[in-house]
Amino acid sequence: MTDKDNVANPYVSTKDSGGSVGHSEGTDQVVPKKYLLPFILVTSLFALWGFANDITNPLVKAFKDIFQIDNAQSSWVQMAFYGGYATMAIPAALVLRKLSYKWGIVIGLALYAIGALLFIPASNYMQFNLFLVALYVLTFGLAFLETAANPYILSMGSPETATQRLNLAQAFNPIGSLTGMLIAATFILPNLSTEAFRAEEKAAHPEYANMLPGEVDQKLNSALADLATNSVDKFTAMQQQDLATVRTPYVVIACVVLAVLVMFLVSKMPNTGDDAHKIEIGALIKKLLHPRYIGGVIAQAFYVGAQIMCWTYIIHYGVTLCGLDAATAQKYNIAAMVTFLISRFVCTFLLKFVNPGLLLGILAIVGMLLVYFVITLQNIGGLYCLVGVSACMSMMFPTIYGIALQGLTPEDAKLGSAGLIFAIVGGALMPPWQGQLIDAKGGSFIEGIVGPIQSAVGPNVASTASSFVLPLICFVVIAIYGFMTSFGRRTARV
Repeated sequence: MTDKDNVANPYVSTKDSGGSVGHSEGTDQVVPKKYLLPFILVTSLFALWGFANDITNPLVKAFKDIFQIDNAQSSWVQMAFYGGYATMAIPAALVLRKLSYKWGIVIGLALYAIGALLFIPASNYMQFNLFLVALYVLTFGLAFLETAANPYILSMGSPETATQRLNLAQAFNPIGSLTGMLIAATFILPNLSTEAFRAEEKAAHPEYANMLPGEVDQKLNSALADLATNSVDKFTAMQQQDLATVRTPYVVIACVVLAVLVMFLVSKMPNTGDDAHKIEIGALIKKLLHPRYIGGVIAQAFYVGAQIMCWTYIIHYGVTLCGLDAATAQKYNIAAMVTFLISRFVCTFLLKFVNPGLLLGILAIVGMLLVYFVITLQNIGGLYCLVGVSACMSMMFPTIYGIALQGLTPEDAKLGSAGLIFAIVGGALMPPWQGQLIDAKGGSFIEGIVGPIQSAVGPNVASTASSFVLPLICFVVIAIYGFMTSFGRRTARV
């Protein structure tokens, strides 16, 4: 691979004597040939953090039963997971300023593996809080990976194709996510003792077949709680078995991550940073105060919040409103990810012809409509609409990312990307709020925000369904950002 002295700054365009814009060799390609191998290697990271994201979502429901906690408490899984991003995003960007993209990635992979291996002591000690610590450390690593990999991909070629290039790389993120979901649906959820207990309870009470799914779910939860109180030894044995089941995939992925770490250590990666262009703090702050960037950070926070809520509580929706068991409900989560994956490739193609901001706004509006039906239908049709929301979300993260960082040099983007990775904190803040709404413990703050909307969609809407007003609000914010940027200076046509 070429070293930094032989790599043209892909963020800089030059004008010829005729006033037209010219570019370095290969800038008409989405991925120039000289960057192809490092592009493939870095793109593999998108699948790795996708796996971590979506094998973790089902743990919210699993830990609720295993540790006998409510929805708001179990949502701390997402608080710890996405809180790690918020904690480490800015420190990761500062480290990247001192080191190369490659070494930022190596640090991220090491932290990822350490966090995954912490599942071993957490399961041995059977402590929910230790699992939260493990997820928190794991996402320190993911923050490094995303802070480094996203701008690295943007810099591997022409700025005119940057958004399309990032969408292409991000298209492999749902492949990792889908793998995580399949493992959760195949090896974790069906093998949990708590799920077997719920199935036995259903079989022992045929009258449950004539009850509403929400009523059945309450009775099963009560039976499990009685078991935990009155048969402590039996329930403890179930916990030990279930936590061992949860632990295994994390130990395996730790080994995979360590293997990828070794690949990066022995590979020569191009330095696409622009060391000749030193960051001028005053000028950078002025760029970052641009409405496009500030709006991008806000929109990204709401997007991640919407994504995590829709994927986390799809299981709750299927169980409480459609009468499914958790493993079957997880299959709809897999269907959502397949939809997401297909739509990502479709949207990457559409970005050749449609302004990114305009497409972002249109998809956000469609997402709002689908969420409205999720709230009002409260049946299998609503579950299908919830699956369909993933088609709308597929291109939002990389598109918001690309629009927000437009105009920054590679060195500026190292720090600018920190704000967009910090925005992943939306995935930490919003799921607990939705959990509170499902538990009917919203509190004055949450109720003040979503109460009027809940009333508008109907007085008889179940709490699980009405809690999806939060993703609906998120899509409103994203639509505003998309249309505002599409009417401003056009983003790079990809």
